[in-house]
Amino acid sequence: MGMSLTAVDAFSGGGGLTVGLKRAGFRVVAAIELEHHAFAIYKANHPEVRGLKQDITTVSGATLLRDAKVAQIDLLAGCPPCQGFTSLTAKYKDKEDQRNELVLEIARLAEEMLPRAIMMENVPGLTKKGASLYRQLRDRLESIGYLLTEGILQVANFGVPQYRRRLVLLGGLSFRIPLPNATHSRSPTENLVRWQTVRDTIADMSDPVSLRQARANGSVEESDWHVVRNLSSKNIERLRAARAGATWPHIPEELRPSCHRGGYSGFTNVYGRMEWDRPAPTITGGCTTFSKGRFGHPDADRTISVREAALLQTFPRDYRLDTPYMDHACTVIGNALPCDFAEAISNQCAEHLRRHSRLAFRYNGNGVER
Repeated sequence: MGMSLTAVDAFSGGGGLTVGLKRAGFRVVAAIELEHHAFAIYKANHPEVRGLKQDITTVSGATLLRDAKVAQIDLLAGCPPCQGFTSLTAKYKDKEDQRNELVLEIARLAEEMLPRAIMMENVPGLTKKGASLYRQLRDRLESIGYLLTEGILQVANFGVPQYRRRLVLLGGLSFRIPLPNATHSRSPTENLVRWQTVRDTIADMSDPVSLRQARANGSVEESDWHVVRNLSSKNIERLRAARAGATWPHIPEELRPSCHRGGYSGFTNVYGRMEWDRPAPTITGGCTTFSKGRFGHPDADRTISVREAALLQTFPRDYRLDTPYMDHACTVIGNALPCDFAEAISNQCAEHLRRHSRLAFRYNGNGVER
C-alpha cells in the first residue's frame, strides 16, 4: 500500500466517494455534508470519519487541518451539487440555482489548505451551462500551482453496471495526474473486460416487499431497504406493456399519461424497463419511480428496489441506508458517485501522490513555493 495518504471528502453525501477513497488506501480525515439524511447515512457507514454537518461555506481550511492533526492534506476530493448544471434542468437555464456557486468552494478550500492534490467530479454540463464558474475554478486552482487534467468519462468503462457520464477534474501541486485508463468495454479486448450488467448485479436478488408491506412488518430498515413503491393499476398496465431497453413511445398511446400523447416530444427515457444484459440507465433520485426514468425491472412487474438501485451504484451490499424515508434514501443513492468509479479515480490520485511523495509545497500568498 505504501505511504499513508489523507483525504477530505467535501460534499460527502451518503459516502459513495469515501468508499472509493478508502479502497484506494486513503484515510478520510473529514467529511462535510449539510443535508440531514445524507449525513446520517454517511455516519452510519463511516463512524470514524470526523463529520461536519454544516454549510461548507462556513468550514475553514484551518479547521480541517486542525481536526486532521496534519500540516497538509494529501487530497481534497469533492462532488459539488450538480442539479443546476444537469441536462435535466436545461429548460430552466434562465433560472439560477443557488447551489451553482458551491463549485468554487473547492477553490477556496484549496487556497486555504493547499492539499497536494485535487479531485472534483460533476456532470458534463458544468463545462457548458456552468462555463463561467468552471473557468473561475480552474483559474483559481492554476494560480496557486495546480497542474490540471480534465475529461468526461463513462462510468461503465470502469466496472460500474450503469451508463453515467461524469466530468472529472484532477490536479497536483506542480505535478500532473492523468485520467485513468478504462478497464471495461462494450466489446472486450485483451486489455478490457466486458461491461458489468444489470444481470451481473441484481439477478440474484429475492422478491422485494412493497413500501406498504415493509411498514406493516415493522420498518423499512428491517427489510434491508429491498423495498419498492406501490404502483397504481394504470402504471402496472404500462409496465407490462413496456419492452426492456425501450422508452415510452413503445407503450400503446392509450396507456400513456395524457401529457405523453398526441406528438409529445419531451423526455423519452421514462416508463421503461432495464435490460438484463446491458448496464442500467443513469440512476437518479427518482430511481424507484416508474414515471421518472427507465427504472422498471427487466421482467418483473415492478420497478427496481431501493437496495437494487444502491447496488447499481456499486454501494456494498451491507451499506446501511439509515433513514426511514424512501424519498430521502433514493435521493442519497441517486446523487452519489458510484463507489467503483470513485475507487478508480482515487487509485489514480494515490498512485501519482506516492510517485511525487518527495515534493512538499506551501502557499506564500503569491503562489506556491517549494
